[in-house]
Amino acid sequence: MEDRWYVLRDLARPNAKNPAYKRLQAMPEMADCVFVPLKQRVYVEFGKRVVRFVPFMPDLVFVHKSKEELDPIVRDMELLQYRYVRGGKQFEALSVRARDFEKFREAVEQTDNVEYYSYEEVSPQIYGKQIRIIGGRLNGFEGRLMSKRGSKHKRLLVDLKECNLSAAIHVESDFIQLVK
Repeated sequence: MEDRWYVLRDLARPNAKNPAYKRLQAMPEMADCVFVPLKQRVYVEFGKRVVRFVPFMPDLVFVHKSKEELDPIVRDMELLQYRYVRGGKQFEALSVRARDFEKFREAVEQTDNVEYYSYEEVSPQIYGKQIRIIGGRLNGFEGRLMSKRGSKHKRLLVDLKECNLSAAIHVESDFIQLVK
């Protein structure tokens, strides 16, 4: 059996005090096995601006456990369930190969300023050439170069094809090498 990250949905409200991903991270055996794509958001609390990290998609949770270990946890948490493959077999749980997910996770954790996109949002006009990063904090990463009109920064698009998710990460121009 191949090593995989399972994709789960949290059916709690986006403003819930204790969503499923926080409860999963609080479990000692699950602390390093849970990943939630987070984005920065500015809130006004008591008249002051506060920056907080909130989930990019409130219901998206990745868990690195086998299906046999995960089934009892999903059964016990009433607002947690598997995401299923669209157009696949009935009740086929959506999962991502561990190798692909670890590269995605490593790239995302290199910086605080990550922008997430779904595949519908990333049009062919936005992404460009296939590139490889040589040197720096993202050494060895490959992806597509994102070009936004009027932007002074170059961004690397790292994809998770199975989940319809892309992350745009700021890269330095000096480290970009075109892949033929």
